[in-house]
Amino acid sequence: MAPSAITDLRKVREALGKSQSQMAWLLGVSTRAIQSYEQGWRPPSHLVQRFAVLLLYLSRREGAPKLAPCWEARKCSPELRAKCPAYELGAGDLCWLIPGPRCKDNGDGRWERKIDDCEDCAVMQAWLGE
Repeated sequence: MAPSAITDLRKVREALGKSQSQMAWLLGVSTRAIQSYEQGWRPPSHLVQRFAVLLLYLSRREGAPKLAPCWEARKCSPELRAKCPAYELGAGDLCWLIPGPRCKDNGDGRWERKIDDCEDCAVMQAWLGE
């Protein structure tokens, strides 16, 4: 499966305006690891992907309009909110980062499944500027 726009480390790195060595330093990996990820020689770990997306989020949140929390934007039921770690933590703009249940089917919360769902979400698309 090809990386998505959000999990493609080259696209994230370029959006941040970083060199491979700068991105490696930010992610706590070697420059060779960044080269390997970008060339498709090996996949980045889910933690590296998450942290890269977090860096992208942090770079874009300054000056961004204040958005409604995800549970309001998605009109989640009280039952779904009760099971939602983002709601419990009051992190309606970081829901995509928090492990645990997904919005669509309350599944296992695995990153590779969760991020696919999150990319279609209006909350994530809003901060990505899409």
